[in-house]
Amino acid sequence: MPNQAAIGIHIDGAQVRCAFLPLRDYLAMAYHVKVNQIVGPDWMNTERFDIAAKIPAGGSADHIREMLQTLLEARFRMKIRHEQKEFPVYGLLAAKGGLKMQPLPPDPEEANRRAVDVTASGGAGGVNLNFGNGASFSLAGGKFDITKLTMEDFAQALTRFADRPVIDMTNSPARYTFTVDLTPEDYRAILIRSAVNAGVTLPPEALRALEGFTGESTFMALQTVGLKLESRKAPLPVVIIDSISKSPTEN
Repeated sequence: MPNQAAIGIHIDGAQVRCAFLPLRDYLAMAYHVKVNQIVGPDWMNTERFDIAAKIPAGGSADHIREMLQTLLEARFRMKIRHEQKEFPVYGLLAAKGGLKMQPLPPDPEEANRRAVDVTASGGAGGVNLNFGNGASFSLAGGKFDITKLTMEDFAQALTRFADRPVIDMTNSPARYTFTVDLTPEDYRAILIRSAVNAGVTLPPEALRALEGFTGESTFMALQTVGLKLESRKAPLPVVIIDSISKSPTEN
């Protein structure tokens, strides 16, 4: 597995800084879709870039996305189009009997939370996603540790470890803190899957751990907290890259 690396998008006052992300991740953030919904050349998975920009006073998450769209389209001389396409997905639903964890009380800092302020670090010891204000998703020590996440956040995080998009279908707006224990085999396979989805090149012996891995026992593990994943098909927006330059223009 790769050495530890820190990547992500950081918002500090009027400054937004994006570190060491593949271009596909920037496009997913800019157009508010999952990486699976970006259609373009393979190099977008592996070529990584840093971005720094100033945020206008009062700028919201939507404004930041619009700024990122404009920047990417100009710097990479990009032409795109939008379509709807039916995808195989996993639906995240409440299992029979309902959710088995208690919703957290409303957070007075919720209004200050930045929806796109996500940082990630990962390596052989695990993966951690920091959503800001104490909200996080961790895959380490043979388990998922979820802190102060909505089901939509949880589904978004699970997509990084799955072979298809995970869509929240729980209809629960609350935040939750919970733990899901994994078998050693599932833990290793999911950790490898996260590296593959992040564009990391792994040796053949590591990839063999994914052979025959269906995730079925992981799906069963989610039932300990009253959740389940179901294979479904759903129409999702797709961003299609018709033309793009591999080398960005200078500032």
